[in-house]
Amino acid sequence: MNDEALIHIVRQYGTPTYVFDTEALKNRVREISEMVGEQVKLCYSIKANPFLIPAMLEVVSHLEVCSPGELEICEALKVPMESVVYSGVNKEPSDVRQAVKDGVGICTAESLRHVMLLQNAAKAAGKKVPVLLRLNSGAQFGMSREDLLSVIRNRDRYPDLTIEGVHYFAGTQRKNKGLHQQKEELQMLKELFQEIKETEGFVLHKLEYGPGLPVPLFEGADFSDTLGPMRELAPVLQEVSQWAELTVEAGRFFATECGYYVTKVVDSKRVENKKYCIVDGGINHVNYLGQIMGMKLPVIRHFRGNGDPDAETSDVSYRTVCDTEKNCQEPREDWAICGSLCTTNDDLVRSRTMEEPLPGDLLVFENIGAYSVTEGIYLFLSRKMPRIVLYNGISDIRLARDFVDTSRLNTIQLG
Repeated sequence: MNDEALIHIVRQYGTPTYVFDTEALKNRVREISEMVGEQVKLCYSIKANPFLIPAMLEVVSHLEVCSPGELEICEALKVPMESVVYSGVNKEPSDVRQAVKDGVGICTAESLRHVMLLQNAAKAAGKKVPVLLRLNSGAQFGMSREDLLSVIRNRDRYPDLTIEGVHYFAGTQRKNKGLHQQKEELQMLKELFQEIKETEGFVLHKLEYGPGLPVPLFEGADFSDTLGPMRELAPVLQEVSQWAELTVEAGRFFATECGYYVTKVVDSKRVENKKYCIVDGGINHVNYLGQIMGMKLPVIRHFRGNGDPDAETSDVSYRTVCDTEKNCQEPREDWAICGSLCTTNDDLVRSRTMEEPLPGDLLVFENIGAYSVTEGIYLFLSRKMPRIVLYNGISDIRLARDFVDTSRLNTIQLG
């Protein structure tokens, strides 16, 4: 998003505010779809950002839903249930029954218990339920290879399930030269499909695969081609689509770039040799994977206000502050950017070289479209939750969620 669009939104909606550029998001996913080809389907993991569901439904075929609450979100938004892949650990019988009742497109089974829960729910509903068996990749998710083979070998015990394929996801932000990890996994899965066909006489048709491709987040990273990892993997995915109906799932890789978090400087001070600016947000709103106590530097834009932190944003004419030393009119110094929480941990950035951030200025944190909107410690200190604005071009801007008062959630119920 350009500076003018961000300033336009802030003047209308104030701070702290998340802005999600759904126009850019859809363009990115369309590019990915063109790279992998029409035989490869795309699945959006809504845990990355549920506020993007309507936009993503325009450009992907499936949504991965990993909790009963996420399923309720889909119900409320009238998501076509055939597009839902119902995944995740800790499925209770009632959760599974609801998913079966809704008619979700396919369910994943994380364990032998999940297989039995699905069988019981399917039988009770009088339905045939499509299932993917999730193969463990080294964490708490999925079942062992032995259990997976056992389910297939004893599939007559589950007459109301249709075992369609395998679900496999090994992690996120996986940076490895040549994407050798992903290529080795796909070869392993090909061999597994072939083994099952030869030894069990059973053909698996579908593979849901999460490659965990990396996206840059911090200053100093290479932002020149953030689609590069998918471009490199695309020929391998196309080959996989020749032996399985392939769906590629992602969350962070799709959504990261579309997000911005706008916060206002409310105070600044110099204490001995240290300089601090305080903003109206904090670590309860901003969470980057790999950001450790503010040590890494997110990409940040700086807009100069009128010096009055109490002025309504609608009354302020903001201007862009320089982002490189040669463009600066004023001296640049090292500033700590701290939030509004009463804890020494609230360091958004430990030290950033910049023109002095004055009260009333705006700071815009980029690449925050995935996870931060739901991963923050929102209830800590009972601060309000940010507004959320969806931007689909300058003529299509809407409020997706207003400020939320969290104090009532932290108040004991009397009586």
